[in-house]
Amino acid sequence: MSDWQRTTLGEVMTQVSRVIRVEDLTEARYAGVRWHAGGVYDRETVPAQNIKGKVLYRIKRDDIVYNRMWATKASFGVVKKDADGCFVTNDFPVFTVKPEVIIPEYVEAIFHTASFQSEAAGRAVGTTERRRLHERDFVNIPVVLPSLQTQKRIVEVISAIDDQITALDAEADALHMVLRRFRAELVNKQDAPAVRADEAFEIMMGRQRAPKYATGPYMTPYLRSANVGYGTLDLSDVLEMNFDPQEREAFGLAPGDVLVSEGSASQSAVGMPAMWRGELPEPICFQKTLMRYRAIEGISVPAFVNHWCLWAYESGTFLDIAGGTNIKHITAMRAVRMPVRLPTVTDQERIAAELDAISEVVAATRAEATRLRDVRAGLLAGLLDRTIEIESAKLEV
Repeated sequence: MSDWQRTTLGEVMTQVSRVIRVEDLTEARYAGVRWHAGGVYDRETVPAQNIKGKVLYRIKRDDIVYNRMWATKASFGVVKKDADGCFVTNDFPVFTVKPEVIIPEYVEAIFHTASFQSEAAGRAVGTTERRRLHERDFVNIPVVLPSLQTQKRIVEVISAIDDQITALDAEADALHMVLRRFRAELVNKQDAPAVRADEAFEIMMGRQRAPKYATGPYMTPYLRSANVGYGTLDLSDVLEMNFDPQEREAFGLAPGDVLVSEGSASQSAVGMPAMWRGELPEPICFQKTLMRYRAIEGISVPAFVNHWCLWAYESGTFLDIAGGTNIKHITAMRAVRMPVRLPTVTDQERIAAELDAISEVVAATRAEATRLRDVRAGLLAGLLDRTIEIESAKLEV
């Protein structure tokens, strides 16, 4: 393909400096640049008296902006309509493209590739995670440049996938709102008898972490609040400490248990729940930053426990009973006294089945969006390194 050329960012862009004096402003709309090439966004509006520094720089639509302090996080982006007219500090170098050789959307496509992100991170200097990427190093990053016509065709193909991903994300979000509304109606029905939470579920706080458990003959994987998300578990970083056989019995997890974060990490984490489904081999235990909610045979069923905990998080009920001032957290004493509207076991099973059916549709829709993101990444890399022909790519989208 003879129309492709090897060049550098500096050959296709020009740095600009639209200096605005702070004393001329009554307020400033600050822009930020999201990690992983997530784009430039309108971050916040700050009154003049809170603006730091003497000058700011105005950005315009189609400008190229990056955060020199976060190059290792791929903090690069193109200014879109919502951030047009915002301001940045001198930590955010600003460039415009040379329109006769490159279009902004193609620059954005380059930013999304793993090869570009790796190259940029490798050119950053410093000893901490926030290593600097100076302008002189940024503009010398090599890029491969096709004709303007080919650039537009590549952008067109990627945009078609982006539209599909956006539609799937919107569909999943809408379904999730429906799920939350049904969950609020079904797990908290006022005609069901009210009982204390410890009458409906077995509730137990995990074991305190301590130096004496750092080594021993019974090293055991355990989960902590960092592993628990909103209805999901992150098992990429599971730590170990010593739990003797009796402790393994007391603090061990069984499929169907629901782990609830007591929330000391942040207010948004207060009561965040996720069900344990036996994802790792037993034994596996849990730390004091978590509470274990377990169904009581003949009184409650695991799926209902899961949906009740999700409702208590979504409705703010867990947060309402949390103690503390600056740092909120749930204590076991407060948790066991929470009121629970507890239907019969038969009704619990029916309610959980209805909610699980909607949950599965939400999960499938999000999984399809994730699959398309993977397709997008592979297709974009192939188009830019020319292992995939643009014509064959257009036929597949």
